[in-house]
Amino acid sequence: MRFLFFLLFIFLYFVSHGQHSATTTIKRDSLIVVAKNPEKGFHHDYILFIPKGTPVKKKIFLVVEPNNTGKITDSIEVHKKYAIDLASVSSVGNNISTELKIPLLVPVFPRPASQPLLYTHALDRDVMIQRKPALKRLDLQLLEMISDARNVLAAMDIQVDPKFFMNGFSASATFTNRFSFIHPDKIKALAIGGFNGELMFPQNEINSIKLNYPIGTNDFTRLFGSDFNLSAYRQIPQFIYMGKLDDNDAVQFDDAYSKKERKIINEHIGSTVQERYQACQQTYLKKNITTTFKTYENVGHWTTSAVNLEVIKFFLAIMREE
Repeated sequence: MRFLFFLLFIFLYFVSHGQHSATTTIKRDSLIVVAKNPEKGFHHDYILFIPKGTPVKKKIFLVVEPNNTGKITDSIEVHKKYAIDLASVSSVGNNISTELKIPLLVPVFPRPASQPLLYTHALDRDVMIQRKPALKRLDLQLLEMISDARNVLAAMDIQVDPKFFMNGFSASATFTNRFSFIHPDKIKALAIGGFNGELMFPQNEINSIKLNYPIGTNDFTRLFGSDFNLSAYRQIPQFIYMGKLDDNDAVQFDDAYSKKERKIINEHIGSTVQERYQACQQTYLKKNITTTFKTYENVGHWTTSAVNLEVIKFFLAIMREE
C-alpha cells in the first residue's frame, strides 16, 4: 500500500510539474514515507521532506538528520511519528531544509524497550556489534537510504550532490559525530549541538589509556575493517555548539555508556558536561579539525531561533562556496 502511495505521489508530481513547464522549483511542501527495503540494504522506513522552493534540474545538497525519539519503545509507529514530526516541523534540520530549500532525510530507526541498553539513536557500541539484520550496521543502512533517496529525488528532477550535509542535536548529534568518524568521505559539512559534552576523540589513546569506539579510534580496524581516516575527517567543515547551561549528561547512564567507558571519560576527559566540552575543543583544535565551536549564554539543553539561524548560515556559506 505504501509503495502504491509513493507511485501516486510521483504521478501527481509529474502531472503538476508538467502543467507548469517553466517551473524551476517545487511548488509545495512534500513529505514522503519511503518503505523499508531489505533487498536494497535498509530494514527501516525513512522520511523525505521536500520544502516548497526546492530547485529542480540544479545540483543541490541533501541534509540528513538522524531520528531521536527521546525514549525507548518497541512500537515502531511511535518512532515513525517522532521522525515525521522531526522532518516536517520540530527540528533544526527542518529549519535548515525550509530556509535553504533543500530536501531533508530522516531515518526511522527503532530504539527498542526490549533491548534498553541498545542506544540506536546515538549509534553506541552495543549497536555497532549487532548481528541481527534489522539492527546490524545502522550506519551502512543509513547510507543505503541516502542512495535510495537520490533515486527518488532524481525521479522528481531534483539533483543532489554525492556528498550530503548532516545535522543533529542531543542523541542525534552524538549519532552524527560518530557517523562522521566512520564515513568522513561522505559528508560535505555537519552541525551538531547539545551532544552531552562528549565528542569522539580523533586518537587511539589518552594518558596511555586505549580509547575504543565510541570514545576514540583505537579499534576502528576491528570494528569497521579500515583505519580511521584522519585526513578525510579534517576536510569536513563542522559547526559544534553547546548551551552554557546544558548539563544533560548521558555519560552517567548505562544505556549510553558502559561502566568502563564511563570511568575513562570521567577520569581522563572530564566529570561534567561543560568540563568535557572544553577538553573536546582543545583536542579538536590540537588535531587541526576544521571546526567552529560556539557556546551560547543562558541556553541549556535546547536551541533558540538565534542558534538555529547560525546553523542555517553555516550551511548557507558552504553552499555559496560551490
